[in-house]
Formats: sequence, structure tokens, C-alpha cells
Amino acid sequence: MENFNSDPKPGRLILPLVLIGMIATTYTFINRVTTNNNLEVINLDDDTTEVVTEEVVLDTTTTSTTTTLPEDVVTYLEEIQSEKIQADELGKKVLEANQRWDDKDTTYQEAQQEFEAFIDDAEQFVATVTNPGPPESNNSLISSHEELKVLVNLIYEDTKELLEGLTAPDTGERRSSALISFNNNLGTFQQKVQEIINSFTSS
Repeated sequence: MENFNSDPKPGRLILPLVLIGMIATTYTFINRVTTNNNLEVINLDDDTTEVVTEEVVLDTTTTSTTTTLPEDVVTYLEEIQSEKIQADELGKKVLEANQRWDDKDTTYQEAQQEFEAFIDDAEQFVATVTNPGPPESNNSLISSHEELKVLVNLIYEDTKELLEGLTAPDTGERRSSALISFNNNLGTFQQKVQEIINSFTSS
């Protein structure tokens, strides 16, 4: 005799039981994980978001070496630094005056007066650089200072040649050549000053 099953879908009662079991297991698992790890369950419906920032501590400790220079050496370095600035100012004045003459923005008499004044400025510059000079106890500075004296005298000669070039009967070639020499010697003088300073101040 054939058995009669009154329920045509016998599995439909099992599915809800399985789902309930899964939900219960998931809930238990989450609670256990959060409890063991001291975690906080965040409610997604809450608009407040907590931002956790980690403080980063930087090691700013640096090691520096301080070298104490003799007072007379410091004084000398300050002097030649000032002379380097004077050289820069002289160079700017010469270039500007020469450019005004090239652009015909100045008369011949005005240009001649300016170029004559540059000779006086350069002569004074020679005297400024020459004395008092470096400490006599420092042979290295004495040797370097002799180079500065040679360069500053070349600059002085260049200013005289610039005036000769202005008054020359050519079309400006002599003056242009004198200006190139002036710029080169002035640049070498400034570079030499910086080398001297760096030799005592760089670590």
C-alpha cells in the first residue's frame, strides 16, 4: 500500500530553521570577536563618524659642529664680504651707464663724466681692498688676499680702458672689449671672495 504525503513540499519547514540557525551563529560570532578584541560595533544609521588619528613623532635631533674662528679672521671675512657687495654695486653702475650710452639715452659729455667717475670709484676700491688686509698670523689668508689685490687692480685698469674706449675713434670695439675684461675680472674677484669665506665657514 502506497504512503500518502499530505504536504506536497516537505522542505519548506526546514528552510526557516536553517536561516534562524545562520543568523544566530553570525550574531554569536560577531559578539565574540568584538568582545575578544575590544572593538566597538558602529551603528551605520548614526551620522556621527569617529576618526581615529595616530600621532606621529618625528626625530628632529640633529648633530651640528660649531667651529670658533679667531676674532681677527671673522673681522677680515666681514670686510671682504662688504667689498664683494661694493664690487657688485660698481659693476651695476658701469653696465647701466654703458647701456645708456649704447641706447643714446645720454649725451657724450654725460657719458664721459660717468666713465671718469668710475675710475675714481675703482681707485677708491683698490685702497679699500688693499688695507687693512688679513691677519698677519694667517698665511693662507695673506696668500689669498694678494690674489684679491691683483684682481682689484685689474678692475681699476679696466675702468680706465673703458674711458679710452668711449673716446676712441672706432665704432665701440675698444670699449666693448674693455667691458668684457671688466666683467670677467669683477666676477673673478667676487668668486675669489666667496671661496675664501667658504673655506672658513663651510662644514
